[in-house]
Amino acid sequence: KQFGPVTAVDRMTLRVARGEFYSFLGPSGCGKTTTLRMIAGFEQPTEGTILLDGQPVAGVPPYRRNVNTVFQHYALFPHMDVAQNVGYGLRQKGIKKEEERKRVADSLDLVRLAGYGGRRTWEMSGGQQQRVALARALINHPTVLLLDEPLGALDRKLRHEMQLELKDLQKRVGITFIYVTHDQEEAMTMSDVIVVLKDGLIQQQGSPTELYQAPVNRFVADFIGTSNFVEGRIVGHGGGQAEVETATGLRLSGVVTDPSASPVNGDPVTIAIRPERFRVEAGGGGEAAQRADGLVRVPGRVSQGTYLGDQTEYRVATDHVGELIIRRQNETGEAAARTFGPGEPVVVSWNEEATLVLVS
Repeated sequence: KQFGPVTAVDRMTLRVARGEFYSFLGPSGCGKTTTLRMIAGFEQPTEGTILLDGQPVAGVPPYRRNVNTVFQHYALFPHMDVAQNVGYGLRQKGIKKEEERKRVADSLDLVRLAGYGGRRTWEMSGGQQQRVALARALINHPTVLLLDEPLGALDRKLRHEMQLELKDLQKRVGITFIYVTHDQEEAMTMSDVIVVLKDGLIQQQGSPTELYQAPVNRFVADFIGTSNFVEGRIVGHGGGQAEVETATGLRLSGVVTDPSASPVNGDPVTIAIRPERFRVEAGGGGEAAQRADGLVRVPGRVSQGTYLGDQTEYRVATDHVGELIIRRQNETGEAAARTFGPGEPVVVSWNEEATLVLVS
């Protein structure tokens, strides 16, 4: 999809399976909402074909596609009560009043708003208004439900509750959901498949587990969760593994995350390690970096510790791999681990199986 000289969506090939929860994830301007609008019919692709349930929909107006959209701002009619809002699409189709009443009641029950039909929407909470918008979108039994950052206006706690409700609702109705968000936690919580976009291009698609454990490039590793990055060059490879030498001369072995990559010795690469894969223990200040039996140990000094409730996050300065972000679960009683203050010498260790080699 092009807007003048700007290519908003570029060379996208995507197959969305029936009955699954897909999320388009990426920063502002990456093409996710434009893609959603093309599926809905609000925009037409400059090139290419969109098929809905196997049928091409080029030129078919939005109201003739069996697709409904839920937006961040719910677009509810303030002069109508809840039942009138939910049944609006049925009235536009000329459905008889008795049938409308039954289907409205069923839709409100589906979103746990049974008995709310006579309420005014402006009397309801943000979460309740979101449910009304969902009931209105689902009442016509669309083939695909499109959701464009629908939880963005809610507070954090309510947003998390609605994420779980949306996922449960999608499983109960069995309708394909395509969800647009820039919030990686939101996408991880709800999705069967996440499609990560950048500059109009798909960077990677897969389950939340696949994207977190095997990101194919630095952008995905940085956008899905938090990673520590170390630059280096390949000095050996084979069997999906690569040996990497960092600028400080430290050699590390790790898994090449992109199965299509063909690494060559001398190629620059980035190593990624997730914060929870580290262990940290007290150090004496005179240790040297070690690598033996698949375990890497590097000395460092704590620069900051932040208590996060269930976790403590440490920032540790090292000479060999730069500053590391380390997250450790907090425990109580005898199992409680020792805490470290700023300036304390420590030794950071990790298993090399946690080392991800990002070729691109």
